[in-house]
Amino acid sequence: MPASLAGRLVVAISSRALFDFEEENQVFEASDDRAYMQLQLQRLDSPARPGVAFSLVNKLLAFNAHEPLVEVVILSRNDPVSGMRVFRSAQHFGLPIERGVFTRGTSPWRYLKPLKAHLFLSTNEPDVRSALQAGVPAARVYPHSARASAAHPNEVRIAFDGDAVLFSDEAEQVFQRAGLEAFQAHEREQADTPLAAGPFKPLLQALHQLQLASGADMRLRTALVTARSAPAHERAIRTLMDWHIEVDEAMFLGGLAKGEFLREFEPDFFFDDQTGHIESAALHVPSGHVAAGIVNAS
Repeated sequence: MPASLAGRLVVAISSRALFDFEEENQVFEASDDRAYMQLQLQRLDSPARPGVAFSLVNKLLAFNAHEPLVEVVILSRNDPVSGMRVFRSAQHFGLPIERGVFTRGTSPWRYLKPLKAHLFLSTNEPDVRSALQAGVPAARVYPHSARASAAHPNEVRIAFDGDAVLFSDEAEQVFQRAGLEAFQAHEREQADTPLAAGPFKPLLQALHQLQLASGADMRLRTALVTARSAPAHERAIRTLMDWHIEVDEAMFLGGLAKGEFLREFEPDFFFDDQTGHIESAALHVPSGHVAAGIVNAS
């Protein structure tokens, strides 16, 4: 009987999101893939440094202490030769990653479907956009983001923006079309009407199920970090209640820069649809851009 990933939270991640391959990437951009391959082969016995999403992956895999609940798969534009260094680096850090797909320059996003992935993290924006269009929660990792805090070794902390991430961009469209006052009025009138699901609702649901199923010592803590403010806060909260999903913290910042608030929350990863918010956040925490909704339509 073939192996199955059914019942697991499946995270697909590019090698550059998991490990710090920025120096090697400069060689690739300045030369060609063969120079890159040769450099990776020369460094085969030198483990790569942890990358932006390393903490998130490391902690999620810790949920497997008693049963296999999380599967992490490398899904990379790297060539198979360079893939050897990725697996060796994972082994060095004790990451039990066994599966990988290496496509040598072509987009690997199409393999998300057979993996039934709940999340795809990559530094390649076209791959992320393709994944989102296929219905897979996906984010472009900012490789120069600050690394995660080591202050919460037994707790996975994840922060999400609301509109166009957890929720649809219905309200954001009103804001873009008619401004803040119209947005506030619309959300006040629709306070009892749940928002439609955004691209990251399936991930939030899967994380919720992971927490319920886990017998490990690891815990999950989530935060909604949004530019909404009262009275628009109520519809967001009621939407989560309608989904029977709880978040541990909610920050309704009314347009304040998110970075310093996220610095205090100390997430292992933050997801937002607006590059301005990501640039603010990346100074303090690991961050990824969700290229969804009206603000990313172009």
